Amino acid sequence: MTDSIIYEQPLNERIRTFLRLEFLFSQVDNAMAGHSEYQHRQAIDSLLNIVSVFERSDLKSEIIKELERLIATLSALENSPGVDSKALDDLLSELDVVLDGLHAKKSAIGQSLRDNDFLYSIRQRSAIPGGTCDFDLPAYHFWLQHHDNVTRQQQIQTWLNTFSGIRAAINTTLHLIRASTDFKPITATAGFYQHSLDSSQPNQLIRVKLPSDVDYYPEISGGKHRFTVRFLQFDIAQRAQQSEQDVSFSLSCCAM
Repeated sequence: MTDSIIYEQPLNERIRTFLRLEFLFSQVDNAMAGHSEYQHRQAIDSLLNIVSVFERSDLKSEIIKELERLIATLSALENSPGVDSKALDDLLSELDVVLDGLHAKKSAIGQSLRDNDFLYSIRQRSAIPGGTCDFDLPAYHFWLQHHDNVTRQQQIQTWLNTFSGIRAAINTTLHLIRASTDFKPITATAGFYQHSLDSSQPNQLIRVKLPSDVDYYPEISGGKHRFTVRFLQFDIAQRAQQSEQDVSFSLSCCAM
């Protein structure tokens, strides 16, 4: 168990989508580390959820806009005192490569997977509880049973590589946003904290860090102008109640 837990709340729909995709990519990676049929089923389930997210026709353009905005923001720092020029140049070069790759890709993201009849049949049945069991999808059953672990992993990785460029863009974007602001110690009076945001700043993400051994968790809500954090006592048997005690925590308001 880690010493602390970080809770995140996106402040706009773009970052919300990025965080969901980061989560789904991590699920695929975790399932791919296993060797069983059911772990590879989980990998494909997450892969198909990624495909569904990219059915939004404007998502590619949103990612490109976010990368262009980050490049412009970082480029403005080139002559600032205390900036590591080489590290900044390397980062800008990395972002340029990712951006060029997205511009070069003319087809819609994940289109080849949407056009794959085998994956389409699994997607159709996945909405039904238990709909991908053996008698519903004999071709899927054949693929899982006929091929060994290595062959299945290689095929899933080939499908996953369809998103390699876009995944790199999302990972870099989230890394830069998270690293843009340090954590600061804060106290929530009687388990409640509210903070006003400067709407002229590109506020993207709220991060709350707590020790892992406490018995409460934050409920974060926010928008362009302000956000609130309520600390709730965890109780698996009934509805959580707000803490009546002052709560010390660490806060990072990421704006980049």
